[in-house]
Amino acid sequence: MYLSLVVPVYNEAENLAPLCQQIQAVLDPTGWSYELIVVDDGSTDGSGEILTDLHAQDARIKVIRFRRNFGQTAALAAGFDYANGEVIVSLDGDLQNDPADIPRLIAKLHEGYDLVNGWRFNRQDPFLHRRLPSQIANHIIGWTTKVKIHDYGCTLKAFRCDVAKGLKLYGEMHRFIPALVGDLGAKITEMPVTHHARTRGVSKYGLARTLWVIIDLLTVKFLTSYATRPSHLFGFVGLLTLLVGGGITTLLGIERIFFGVELAGRPLLWLGILLVIVGVQFLSTGLLGEMLARTYHESQQKPVYLIKEVLE
Repeated sequence: MYLSLVVPVYNEAENLAPLCQQIQAVLDPTGWSYELIVVDDGSTDGSGEILTDLHAQDARIKVIRFRRNFGQTAALAAGFDYANGEVIVSLDGDLQNDPADIPRLIAKLHEGYDLVNGWRFNRQDPFLHRRLPSQIANHIIGWTTKVKIHDYGCTLKAFRCDVAKGLKLYGEMHRFIPALVGDLGAKITEMPVTHHARTRGVSKYGLARTLWVIIDLLTVKFLTSYATRPSHLFGFVGLLTLLVGGGITTLLGIERIFFGVELAGRPLLWLGILLVIVGVQFLSTGLLGEMLARTYHESQQKPVYLIKEVLE
């Protein structure tokens, strides 16, 4: 199998048949062996029945149906797990990504890259509650993770198989895939892709979801920088706090012993004691984090999704 296409869908009944037709029209002339893996993320609008019919018409269309809605990250993780292709391409199921860009992404991938990220250069979404928050989030993510690309939120991506399968995705980590791939030491680039306005169905995104990016970003930063050495983070803060608190209490002790200065009622004394206690707690947290990190990396991972059935 040369190419695996992974498409997460949630309540996209009106878009599924046109999407499959567009993909077939683009890929059939190439002569590539390919599979289209559609992950039904607990749809309730009849998408499951449509996918069953599409699978019956073309065996290359494989369907993974979740028992309930687990989110886009889990859907992509399932698709990557079941993909058999040497190259894996992910794209949205709402027809806003253009399948005609797939050969261009793959050609770019073969120039020596491990991930080619789509850039919706002329994005066809409302500015105020879609494009503006996305631009702000992209700058913050790029600055924090040091992987600077224009469009973290674009689902249209081309991966080498080992890179996609090496990702451990959960929660809402799909928006940080370039940063996670970069942490694996992979070579990343981006290229402009076509973006269409949504004409069918309802968008699942809004301004509220953008607010969670900052919280998720803290998790990604910790995972990419300190997951294997949490004591470096907590230990540094703890040691710094402990030194400041110890310095304050030592100075006050010298004043009391040698100069007879009264310490009762001085806020500085309580600050020094508090900093010492907090410093010890941070150091202890770092040591506990080291133990948990070892357990996490040495134990067997649990899946982030539950599959009802797989049509192959």
